Amino acid sequence: MASTDPQEPVQIQDSPLPKVLLLKKPPAFFIIGEQPFTSTKFHYLKAYESPLPLDQFLATHALSIQAILSSAIAPLTVDILQLLPAVRVVVTTSAGLNHLDLPECRRRGITIANTGSIYSADVADLAVGLLIDVFRKISAGNRYVKQGLWPIRGDYPLGSKLAGKRVGIVGLGNIGYEVAKRLEAFACCISYNSRKKKPFVSYPFYENVCELAANSDALIICCGLTDQTHHMINKEVLLALGKTGVIVNIGRGPIIDEKEMVRCLVEGEIAGAGLDVFENEPDVPKELFELDNVVLSPHCAVFTHESLKALSELVVGNLEAFFSNKPLLSEYVDE
Repeated sequence: MASTDPQEPVQIQDSPLPKVLLLKKPPAFFIIGEQPFTSTKFHYLKAYESPLPLDQFLATHALSIQAILSSAIAPLTVDILQLLPAVRVVVTTSAGLNHLDLPECRRRGITIANTGSIYSADVADLAVGLLIDVFRKISAGNRYVKQGLWPIRGDYPLGSKLAGKRVGIVGLGNIGYEVAKRLEAFACCISYNSRKKKPFVSYPFYENVCELAANSDALIICCGLTDQTHHMINKEVLLALGKTGVIVNIGRGPIIDEKEMVRCLVEGEIAGAGLDVFENEPDVPKELFELDNVVLSPHCAVFTHESLKALSELVVGNLEAFFSNKPLLSEYVDE
């Protein structure tokens, strides 16, 4: 039997197993162990290995593709879906779904499985880590020591404690709730903005994100990217956060108006930022490189050795469940 490793070429045209479409090669960091995402119940059909143009490749295999393994690096557009009439499920390696044409998937009756909550703890850890780093100037102090400035310039400027800070969370889903639980341990005062008020929490709810910012010392962005949340964190929100306020973003870059945020940071309109995501990745505004009150991370909040192992198991479990006519392990349901 041919290998089912998505990193190894396979001749699946002759395979009797059902086929899963891969539009682009998975990033190298997905490789956990020898054979990630493998199964004996299906084969991967790899568009990126074909010499044919994508539309011709998809047309050739259109009737045999029932499932797609998707990721944020390979947007699934209406044009692609129109070429694949037999597709019934999309399994994505992302918690967010902004790379999928959800209306078209709904119209076609395509079921979606995302990563559920497997990333939530890791992302929450990094969110809190970024917040502590900005408040306590950890990365900036590290540079100060390594550059040999301590003996020359003396003690480094003081940071600020986290305990007692008013933290506003934008998006109290799986990740936002994990962030809140961690910050409770630091005696922070939690409030939140979300699409709907959550009946299972006692944190104060703000319908207006600007009002949330005005009543927060720090704002942590945990929501997904949609048409409604694009540039939701704008000039008005940033100015409401104020000169002593800190912003942390582990959601998606375009949720913040990045140009306005950079201006606010440079001009001292907000006190600092911890950023794992950016508007035009991997390009990051160079103005941020010179700011000691900004901590940058290369969009890696979701990825640890443990989370990638869990992801591989979940992806395979979802695909095997689909081909066995069983319920998906992490089916996405619109709220």
